[in-house]
Amino acid sequence: MAYKKILTIQDISCVGQCSLTVALPILSACGLETCILPSAVLSTHTAGFSGFTFRDLTDDMPAIQAHWQKEGIKFSAIYTGYLGSLKQIGYVKNILETMGTEDCIRVVDPAMADNGQLYSIFDMEYVEGMKDLCGVADILVPNITEACFLTGTEYKEVYDEAYIAALVEKLLALGAKTVVLTGVSYEAGKTGVLVYENNKCHYYVHNKIAKGCHGTGDIYASAFVGALMNDKTVFDAACIAADYTVKCIENSQGDPTHWYGAKFETALGDLIQMLK
Repeated sequence: MAYKKILTIQDISCVGQCSLTVALPILSACGLETCILPSAVLSTHTAGFSGFTFRDLTDDMPAIQAHWQKEGIKFSAIYTGYLGSLKQIGYVKNILETMGTEDCIRVVDPAMADNGQLYSIFDMEYVEGMKDLCGVADILVPNITEACFLTGTEYKEVYDEAYIAALVEKLLALGAKTVVLTGVSYEAGKTGVLVYENNKCHYYVHNKIAKGCHGTGDIYASAFVGALMNDKTVFDAACIAADYTVKCIENSQGDPTHWYGAKFETALGDLIQMLK
């Protein structure tokens, strides 16, 4: 495998095992030169902590990009996660369109919602902006809630394959070439990942752990990009990321003091073995 340089754009939550504090170590463990563009710096993530600090880095983005362009820096892949504002979405879209190599893979994780609800700081105007960003993605990696908001589809807890197929069709209509839809569950105790690529659907099912963890979407997306850039197919990368995420959740069970994230570091060795 060639030594590849990738860029990931999302926030830094200094404590909480999510966003860049997840993406950077996972992608590095996958053997990739991982460059970062922080969208904001928070003392902790916002789920369960109170009184956290927040520093918006939106206005730094254009100058950082301009310096990279001056230095002739290009990326083999660009992977976006949590973005804090419409203004950031505009800057990130420009980066996706201009900062990649000729064969750059652009992966968008529209991290904005879960369990049928938008995150508290977002509104429908933000959703409209995210639709625009999804249109320049090669691969879109939403959960079902995010897919519903992006497509104007009613969110359902119980659904069938026809519902998911219609959801995927609407996501493709946004402009993304490939869809990796996470959290697809057709039976109790099971969940999985549906991959739509080259006019074909593939579904990978795995056990669903009743007690989940915060940040597993970031873990999944980071492991997916890491596997993909290790020359795995989209479906194989999706499966590896699912197995790794399940292992991270399993390793975090039974510790009431660790309620704020998943112990992804304890399973990095497993991820490296999966890539082999």
